[in-house]
Amino acid sequence: MHLCCYNAALVSCVGDYWLVKHSLQVVASLLFGLILSAGSWAALVQGLYSAEVVVADKSQAELTAGSSQALSEVLVKISGRSDVLQNSVLRSALGDARNLVQQYAYTRHSEGSGELLARFEFDRTVISDLVAQAGVPLWTANRPTVLLWMVIEGPQGRQFPSGEAYVEMSDRIRDEFGRRGVPVQFPLYDLNDAAAISVDELWRLNAASVTGASQRYDIQHILAGRLATLSDGSWVGDWTFLSDNSRIDRSIRAGDAQAFLQAGVSLVAEEMSAKYAVAPSTRVSEGVKVLVSGVSSYSDYASIVAWLEGLELIKSANIEQIKGDTIQLNLIAQADAGQLAAIIELNKHLIPVRSPQSTVQLSYQWQN
Repeated sequence: MHLCCYNAALVSCVGDYWLVKHSLQVVASLLFGLILSAGSWAALVQGLYSAEVVVADKSQAELTAGSSQALSEVLVKISGRSDVLQNSVLRSALGDARNLVQQYAYTRHSEGSGELLARFEFDRTVISDLVAQAGVPLWTANRPTVLLWMVIEGPQGRQFPSGEAYVEMSDRIRDEFGRRGVPVQFPLYDLNDAAAISVDELWRLNAASVTGASQRYDIQHILAGRLATLSDGSWVGDWTFLSDNSRIDRSIRAGDAQAFLQAGVSLVAEEMSAKYAVAPSTRVSEGVKVLVSGVSSYSDYASIVAWLEGLELIKSANIEQIKGDTIQLNLIAQADAGQLAAIIELNKHLIPVRSPQSTVQLSYQWQN
């Protein structure tokens, strides 16, 4: 069934577009996840504009200090870089963080000492505009997943992470990636993985072997690490980041496991943000014309619009024309067509194609 046919019953095609938008708002939360089905290697990261920090008590002084610390974490997450806090505009904003908080809540750490935690939520639009004013690149929530391989040398030799001994480390890794807003996936370390790459091959950080073993996961960005503990309790090893036929190596010696893991996560976050972050404009564009063909159902249409409007740099995705299985959209955004293309093309459901219309700046084929 073509889009204009089933859409006509609802909105007389384009004439009552506002009704489409109203319907879309009702069903968007149900359809939003459709675009992130298996096989997609970019995910819309949640929680980029929130952070949880330890506070001593519920006093106003701790609330003020905690909001500043939380905003620091949010700014690092949405930019991808820790040096963003040196920006004068953002440093000034940290002093006013309390007034930028949308909401906050207290909780207790479920494990260990039961520390008091404060979770702060910041308004996405306000913080995005702040970043634009600061002239700092913004790394949108549409972020590629990273596949993490590790081999550890211990008293019993070299081995892949497994068993209860590595559960705590896995939790730490997820926490560190989460603090930088980077989706991470672990290999299964099953018989198929063992056949694809040996412990010794991974220890050598052989790029061809690591890339070959990663093919089953259909993930393009790979972090591989080898690490060992020394007699003084420090950690030593190497991280290798493989992405787009490039390789970056970094040797690390750290006082503890957390510092070692943070170094690997920081390597990934900063390299990926350097590629995908966009410097948003303080001025909203008059519109970027986008054509999407292959839209065969209302759920497809709703998912595309909801996903586009979920990206920070896009203020709205307005329908301009519906013809057969093709829709034309006008994106009101704080970025130009080239910048938007780099972000949109992370979604493997939207395949770039040549546009048949000279007025259209971006053109895609929708594939479920």
